Amino acid sequence: MLVVENLNYTSRATVFFQRFSVIFTDTLFIYAVHECCRCINGKRAAKDILEKPTFILAVLLLWNFGLLIVDHIHFQYNGFLFGLMLLSVARLCQKRYLEGALLFAVLLHFKHIYVYVAPAYGIYLLRSYCFTANNADGSLKWRSFSFLHVTLLGLIVCLVSALSLGPFLVLGQLPQVISRLFPFKRGLCHAYWAPNFWALYNAMDKALTILGLKCNFLDGTKIPKASMTGGLVQEFQHTVLPSVTPLATLICTFIAILPSVFCLWFKPQGPRGFLQCLVLCALSSFMFGWHVHEKAILLAILPLSLLSIQRAKDAGIYLILATTGHFSLFPLLFTTPELPIKILLMLLFTVYSFSSLKSLFRREKLLLNWLETIYLIQLVPLEIFCEIIFPLTSWKQQFPFVPLLLTSVYCALGITYAWLKLYVSVLTERVPVRQKAE
Repeated sequence: MLVVENLNYTSRATVFFQRFSVIFTDTLFIYAVHECCRCINGKRAAKDILEKPTFILAVLLLWNFGLLIVDHIHFQYNGFLFGLMLLSVARLCQKRYLEGALLFAVLLHFKHIYVYVAPAYGIYLLRSYCFTANNADGSLKWRSFSFLHVTLLGLIVCLVSALSLGPFLVLGQLPQVISRLFPFKRGLCHAYWAPNFWALYNAMDKALTILGLKCNFLDGTKIPKASMTGGLVQEFQHTVLPSVTPLATLICTFIAILPSVFCLWFKPQGPRGFLQCLVLCALSSFMFGWHVHEKAILLAILPLSLLSIQRAKDAGIYLILATTGHFSLFPLLFTTPELPIKILLMLLFTVYSFSSLKSLFRREKLLLNWLETIYLIQLVPLEIFCEIIFPLTSWKQQFPFVPLLLTSVYCALGITYAWLKLYVSVLTERVPVRQKAE
């Protein structure tokens, strides 16, 4: 199966290898979840083990619907990678900074998508490890800067980078590696639009194009047919709105991440502040990144699980993001036999998420308001239309991309809302002076 020319190679041995290797590497993920449960302190005690915050967190992570279908049905090794990330988070929470930095450096060289959350790691390590003390009011004591700590972090990064990229550099293959890590010629969006800002942007361009044609503002002969909805991975130009370049997405992502990084620096809250920044960096990169895959939403959902058991407000945001983000993964499983599997697995996880978090915060107000509840309920008729009604209509042959477009755009609304709500929560949260000093 490693021979490049075997494009259509398949065998039962390969399938067994892939399935069992995914299961085996998930042991790291299980260990990482155990370590996270040890360092995340739930403020609510419970006699029943099923209502303990750590038990709920373990279930939300180990039985995460998105991770289950992406790894064990769609087939990838995300469990192993998220295990490295969660273990690095746990080590930082335990103030074992060098171990956390080493784990994240290794993770980054395993899969470069984790560069999304690198700003959170960099700023947190600089603020908490390279500067060793704060003033009484929680502000930074500049004289506490440690050159030794910076040197140790630099050595870790250089060592991991040398082991990972050194062989390619020696063989003169580094440009080939970089060209594959950053494939700018693949276009702004994937064949199935990830539910982010650019999905809304594309949909708006499509709507304006249709309106322009009906009102005779545009010349139909000069418009490329199905340029964005042809299901191809390629570069395309927008018709009405300005076309987006990789540089534009980079600038938008940088601007979107900046407030969360400032909060981590000027409003330090320890591990909690780091997790908030990590989730916001992941979500901001998902919202505005170039050629984002829909699976990247898990990079925000899994860390947010750690916050969801600590405050009712975060639990509400988690329910919106997890439900919408998981639903957006449905197009990955597109065959008829997989339909009941993904629906039942999604229902099991969603029902548990809502019931367990509602039980955990039973003394709080409602986790979701009426508008958020209505939005999530509307996912049911959307799925019925896309999977049952639409295939029976004559539109299926003429507009095959409609179900994907509807799913992407509707989920983009929910994910955008969750991103904004989390940002407002972080920016408006007041940090006591004592907590800042700690």
